[in-house]
Amino acid sequence: MEKQPFDISVAVRRIRTAVEPWPKAALFQLAEEGFTTAFEQLVACIISIRTFDETTLPVSRKLFERARTPAAMCELSYEELDALIGASTFHERKASQILAIAQRVRDEFGGELPCDREVLLSFAGVGPKCANLVLGIACGEPFISVDVHVHRVTGRWGYVKASTPEKSLLALEAQLPRPYWIEINRLLVPFGNHICTGSRPHCSTCPVLDMCQQVGVEAHR
Repeated sequence: MEKQPFDISVAVRRIRTAVEPWPKAALFQLAEEGFTTAFEQLVACIISIRTFDETTLPVSRKLFERARTPAAMCELSYEELDALIGASTFHERKASQILAIAQRVRDEFGGELPCDREVLLSFAGVGPKCANLVLGIACGEPFISVDVHVHRVTGRWGYVKASTPEKSLLALEAQLPRPYWIEINRLLVPFGNHICTGSRPHCSTCPVLDMCQQVGVEAHR
């Protein structure tokens, strides 16, 4: 098949339609349910690390039933918090990180986590992916969050060429139109889960097959 030039605006429009039937990425779903503060989004993102969305969502909801603010989180003991998030991967470490963040936000920032990337990155356990998701979803600031799905899909398209998610972030910041910076993660998580999968992607049902260069795809469905 002769490929068309890749048009990101066309791709976004098609993928918006394609992902409508599937569950939203965990942090976007939680935001729709009202968990919209920077602190809630950061806690949920920490819970989500190395954890499937199917686990992240109920674990986050369970925790937020007990504590949604830094002050309330500080009232929990380490053992209580660890038990509440026990279904997530590396929960012991995450419990310590979440408590430390809650205490710093309470003591240094008057109980309200600021929309400041440097502050977010200063917390143990918080990297660019979580910081950018929080800033995009909770703060409405244009930041790109690159996880394995965004890295894999944009690389397969041939839209960017980068060996790591960190390098994909830099490449996308240089090329992706700013109106799509927040949305690209919301779209490509379900798209990567259901169509552009890690192995044997569903190219036969891909809405952007006519533009996708299928970089690195050796077998597909």
